[in-house]
Amino acid sequence: MFDNLSDKLDKALHVLKGHGSITEVNVAETLKEVRRALLDADVNFKTAKEFTNTVKEKALGQNVLTTLQPGQLMVKLVKDELTELMGGETAGINLGGSPTVILMSGLQGSGKTTFSGKLANYLKNKKTKRPLLVACDVYRPAAINQLHVVGDQIGVEVYSEPENKNPVQIAQNAIAHAKQHGFNVVIVDTAGRLAIDETMMTEIANVHKAINPQETLFVVDAMTGQDAVNTAKAFNEKLNFDGVVLTKLDGDTRGGAAISIKSVVDKPIKFIGTGEKMDAIDVFHPARMADRILGMGDVVSLVERAQEQFDEEEARKLQKKIAKNQFGFDDFLGQIQQVKKMGSMKDLVGMIPGAGKALKNVDIDDDAFKGIEAIIHSMTPSERTQPSIINGSRKKRIAKGSGTSVQQVNQLLKQFDQMSKMMKMMQGGGGRKMMQALGRMR
Repeated sequence: MFDNLSDKLDKALHVLKGHGSITEVNVAETLKEVRRALLDADVNFKTAKEFTNTVKEKALGQNVLTTLQPGQLMVKLVKDELTELMGGETAGINLGGSPTVILMSGLQGSGKTTFSGKLANYLKNKKTKRPLLVACDVYRPAAINQLHVVGDQIGVEVYSEPENKNPVQIAQNAIAHAKQHGFNVVIVDTAGRLAIDETMMTEIANVHKAINPQETLFVVDAMTGQDAVNTAKAFNEKLNFDGVVLTKLDGDTRGGAAISIKSVVDKPIKFIGTGEKMDAIDVFHPARMADRILGMGDVVSLVERAQEQFDEEEARKLQKKIAKNQFGFDDFLGQIQQVKKMGSMKDLVGMIPGAGKALKNVDIDDDAFKGIEAIIHSMTPSERTQPSIINGSRKKRIAKGSGTSVQQVNQLLKQFDQMSKMMKMMQGGGGRKMMQALGRMR
């Protein structure tokens, strides 16, 4: 995400980073490049111009030119302004009301139905809510089926009336159903059209008026760039929505919509969709996103994801195994599963400061663990618990069974051995000794 923009901003600011002192001319040149980078990323022209003017004023007003590290201060100014442009503070979702009614709006193909499922899954697992999904797209029969498929996937009930062509009525009946059966969140998925038309706008405005939702979210495909901003404008005039959801952000390397939408419609981005899986949903944090755009990583989000997957009981068991030298391939497999649950590998690498830049041209595949998993699955239970028994003939059998080579099996065994030793060292005071040893190696 934002790959192109990150590269161009890095090049623009690189000039300043290397200078011990900078001049007004340097600042002007750099900001010209910054503006160009924003325009290339499909940021609204007016927004890009205002952005660079504000940074310039602040830079000259804060005597950036006379500080010891002007380049660093300049990067900080760009980061702060970028954060402000995307909304400044993190905007939460309003879960008031009994039940909470959330209305989803947007054009066809924006990922509304999939996101409705993601949101239901998020509220169910992270906020311990009991959501109900409502199919109010009366034009596409496939849309109702799609929502039912999504609901089955995440274990959330879907309310639909396939024969009813009145979305207002369906939404009202669904809310009554939710009150009756103890659902505390109702997510209404409405019809999308290929373009903004009056009929559609009137219909969604009628649904909005009838159900009076606590949250009205506008779902937009990040890949539509500047068009996304114009669509958001039209919807906001009609619905006065509460927040924006950006989908398919993982496929958009430009990210202009994310940067310009807040300044144009003055509504916060609340969530982003970063993949096809049902858990590929993130609360939008402007400051963290600004860090990522400027190649500074996002350690906070990485730690949060790791904590979500962290099981204290399992960690204790693992610790005991390591202490007794009983850490086997089954445990290793468990660790891989936990990492996979944290999200796409490319996304995780982008959160590590400097790693995204270092591995920019490396294609990080989500199937990176497949070969390792296949090798482990080809082992017998005793081989997994006691890797030391794996001799030449066993290696041949494992390689054949996993569709890999003996060389790959050897490589995994070597890596596993090194990792086990390191884990053993980290136990007790060994971690400190290891750090000291590493310090001497530098």
